[in-house]
Amino acid sequence: MSSRKFDGMATLVTFHAHPDDECIGCGGVMRKAFEDGHRVVLVVATRGEKGEVDEGFLGEGEELWQRRVAETHAAAEILGAKRVEFLGYVDSGMMGEPTNDAPGSFWTASVEEAAQQLAAILREEQADVLTCYDDNGGYGHPDHIQVHRVGMRAAEIAGTPRVYQGTMNRDKMLAGMAEFAKSAAAAGIELPDMDEAEQQEFGKPEAELTAAVDVREFIEHKRAAMRAHASQISEQSFFLAMPDDAFVEAFGTEWFIRAGQGPGITETDLLAGL
Repeated sequence: MSSRKFDGMATLVTFHAHPDDECIGCGGVMRKAFEDGHRVVLVVATRGEKGEVDEGFLGEGEELWQRRVAETHAAAEILGAKRVEFLGYVDSGMMGEPTNDAPGSFWTASVEEAAQQLAAILREEQADVLTCYDDNGGYGHPDHIQVHRVGMRAAEIAGTPRVYQGTMNRDKMLAGMAEFAKSAAAAGIELPDMDEAEQQEFGKPEAELTAAVDVREFIEHKRAAMRAHASQISEQSFFLAMPDDAFVEAFGTEWFIRAGQGPGITETDLLAGL
């Protein structure tokens, strides 16, 4: 057994596509695992090179990827991760962009090759739990879809016993959007329409989810980790500008799918019993 392991300690490896993804959908689970005495390891496929940044934000000669790596380490410290690794692939950009097919992009990477890299970390850490994303990557981003493919294969190679696919509760999200639209209309704010096809891109129906983790106790850590990613999440952003109660409602539960569990939501702690 690794010297990192102690009685009562399990190891959570959480795998993400870009810097800042970790805090939005999994930050509460990470901090909860840390608070419960477990080891948390963050693995990121790319350095987020295709993110957008305001002119003048970066220092002279500073590349966006350099800032985003530094932000990831700052957020990881807030969330309790003791190790951060980047697989070294290049951000593929949004689906359909020419950058999807650029040399070195994560979207064009060999799933087997990338999975072997991740599996090596899983083995080294003797990981008990891996999180990745659902088969549509939560919302159809190519790098997120690739995280699903690579994560599932890596767990198979390494023999990681528990694999959770992070996702969104589509039913809850659409209901919340409908309520928000009513409030916006009452205030004279017109929101863009989202057609049925677009709605089906986000998350999974609640009936397909098997785990719901209440992370309200760690919501301030989650929001602080978002703030650490200042190049991408500004104080005026959707994430940070919303009132505290709305933020808790939107981000106070993190949703997952574990193959072989269910039907319905049967788990509330990804490391229960470990």
